[in-house]
Amino acid sequence: MTETSSASAASAIHALIGHAASIAVAESLTGGLVCAALTSVPGASSVVRGAVVAYATELKADLLRVDSALLAREGAVHPEVAAQMANGVRTRLGADVGVATTGVAGPEPQDGKPVGEVHIAVATSASTQIRSLSFDPELGRGGIRAATVEAVLVLVAEVLATYTPAVDG
Repeated sequence: MTETSSASAASAIHALIGHAASIAVAESLTGGLVCAALTSVPGASSVVRGAVVAYATELKADLLRVDSALLAREGAVHPEVAAQMANGVRTRLGADVGVATTGVAGPEPQDGKPVGEVHIAVATSASTQIRSLSFDPELGRGGIRAATVEAVLVLVAEVLATYTPAVDG
């Protein structure tokens, strides 16, 4: 974990604690690195519900409720797949905030998608924010994965800056 992602993870955990909100993570290309970054922060156990590493495409449908027709049509590397992963993990794990990563870390393209194409999403009950990113393949597999972790943690912080917890009524 980089120093930057460590600081971003700490910011996310402290914001979640401040909102009394919980988080769940769905990861594909990052293979658990986002959850590892979050749980490296003291106090994370009070807000991190858990994670699903859905590396295989069919697990995205089976475990995270990503639409199988979308997966068949677009493949696993698509902005809407990231959005559905984030919403799926949020609801399946009972969290206030869901986070997702999907993309191609390389070294080879996947399903016609180039190395470095990444989609991330952060979902709450009120909205889903999606970012599509294109990292330089020269970063290499590890660099793309690390940059994805940092990008999604930054997006979590952006979402939490305006987050209002749902009120049961």
